[in-house]
Amino acid sequence: MTTLIDALYIVAFAFFIYGLMGLTGPRTAVRGNWIAATGMVIAVVATLLTPGMSNWALIALGIVLGALIGVPAARRVKMTAMPQMVALFNGVGGGAVALIAWVEFRTSAGYAGKPEYVAVASLFAALIGSISFWGSLIAFGKLQEILPGRPITLGAAQQLLNIVLLVVALGAAGFILAGNGAEVFMIVLLLAAAVLGVMVVLPIGGADMPVVISLLNACTGLSAAAMGIALQNTALIVAGMIVGASGSILTNLMAKAMNRSIPAIVAGGFGGGAAVARVPETRPVRSTSAADTAIQLAYAGQVIVVPGYGMAVAQAQHTVREMADLLKKRGVSVAYAIHPVAGRMPGHMNVLLAEADVPYEQLKEMDEINSEFAHTDVSLVIGANDVTNPAAETDPSSPIYGMPILKVNASRSVIVLKRSMSSGFAGIDNELFYDPKTSMLFGDAKSSVADIVEQLKAL
Repeated sequence: MTTLIDALYIVAFAFFIYGLMGLTGPRTAVRGNWIAATGMVIAVVATLLTPGMSNWALIALGIVLGALIGVPAARRVKMTAMPQMVALFNGVGGGAVALIAWVEFRTSAGYAGKPEYVAVASLFAALIGSISFWGSLIAFGKLQEILPGRPITLGAAQQLLNIVLLVVALGAAGFILAGNGAEVFMIVLLLAAAVLGVMVVLPIGGADMPVVISLLNACTGLSAAAMGIALQNTALIVAGMIVGASGSILTNLMAKAMNRSIPAIVAGGFGGGAAVARVPETRPVRSTSAADTAIQLAYAGQVIVVPGYGMAVAQAQHTVREMADLLKKRGVSVAYAIHPVAGRMPGHMNVLLAEADVPYEQLKEMDEINSEFAHTDVSLVIGANDVTNPAAETDPSSPIYGMPILKVNASRSVIVLKRSMSSGFAGIDNELFYDPKTSMLFGDAKSSVADIVEQLKAL
């Protein structure tokens, strides 16, 4: 039986890695998900075959309840709500790890008779899992607009409070490691970690949410790996390390894309609209119509579409693809410029455009597309704000100064689709709007693009 279980785990790990490879592009992402899911089914079966496994009725109940909640939620969620679903489901993983650590503590009477590494790994899992769960709930609340997207902070006392909470949690863990099996110490650890998770994410503004989601995802993976060490469960170790490592790499890449350090992001105080005091603007902007936009696009040689959260909110991706198809029939070259932190989660724009069957070859990452703007006739910005703001390059006093942006201002003409002149999640005005080459097409993005499509058909 042991040989069979080990063999099943090896097969499962191969499926995990092969599935992860498929997630590198929209073309293979669905297949990669199915492969990885198959690997997880195999890993679960291997775990259930472990000698001494019992409480089959409780296990079956958990599987049924999870399926009844998870499947409808995943099928019904709108693409605009995908970031908060990812945050919530990731948090559930961290919470599950924290609960397993608590159960392990209780069933072993405070790790009595257990090797020291079991206690250390289990307590680490409890600490990080609890932080991840409660932090993910706050991220969900901000993305769902249940909580304000702006930073909520205690000012100078914020970091001091976080340090105190961490010391309390580590102190409780120290008492447990010293041999004190009183359950109150485990409860104190979990509660202190819970409050710490809340207090760490509350001061982080909406502009940093993609990085926060990725960071919390990495934390959940690391906590799962630690719990796997405590339980000697190979599947948890490998799956947790894959999630933790990939999440850590992605977090680092996204932080670099914003030209900010991870400690600076965790310190909070950036983004969310109200974070930066705004002076009423008196500078003129030039507005345009769907008809004029259609003429510009139809007679352009190259058009670059720059999608952002506004496109996601309006669910305009299918209409945008229809517009691009019409332009290509007229001989216009069309590409999509994707900023690493556009939207509210890693890869948000890629997912939306893949859903609309936009060819993968047309999706261009920032480093690849930036040199093309100077040769572009029209850049069509649909709801992207902070990632196109020239102030990131020209204004040292700007909160986003130094952040790599899509250089749409280098295009011969820029058309921005937006509901109003409101700022993005960074809470600052976009200097692009006041550029003489920029025209504003105000209104709902989907309706505006649909009007452009009708005008193109009439030309």
